[in-house]
Amino acid sequence: MPGPQIRPLDLTDDATAAAVHRIGRAAYAVEAELIGFDGIPALGESLAGMRACPLNWLGALSGDGSLDGFLAWEEEGEAISIDRLCVDPDRFRRGVGSLLLRHALTEVFPERAVVVTTGAANTPAVTLYERLGFSRGPDFSPVPGLTMASFARAAAGGTPWDGGRGSSDPA
Repeated sequence: MPGPQIRPLDLTDDATAAAVHRIGRAAYAVEAELIGFDGIPALGESLAGMRACPLNWLGALSGDGSLDGFLAWEEEGEAISIDRLCVDPDRFRRGVGSLLLRHALTEVFPERAVVVTTGAANTPAVTLYERLGFSRGPDFSPVPGLTMASFARAAAGGTPWDGGRGSSDPA
């Protein structure tokens, strides 16, 4: 049976937006447990608020057309800032996050520097970013009780870009 298909997502479609919102909240709830911090902004984000975010969206759809996970990013000058990488908890450990990120890095923005942050205690996400060639930058604490890890991946043939901070990403 073939793996998920990767395609852009249109959040003006009500069913697509609802699926993205549901998966994001479920994935961030798992991350909140992993990192011991339940103040992740996306956990309290409304559907309308999520749709209003100026992000580009890419989804992994299973054979039956259901959404397994998604990646959202924004362009920050010459670099890409990954805002969220979320996988439906029912689809964890099946390579969905890796598939989405690899596709984006090789097919969507292959010549761009990429930055991302995640909870430092989110071992699955940290492992994913390191495995796919991201260099770990400094950890930082945006609020007491939360330590975030920053990662950057250089543009093809370039030097590492060390600016910007995306949102937390449960992968």
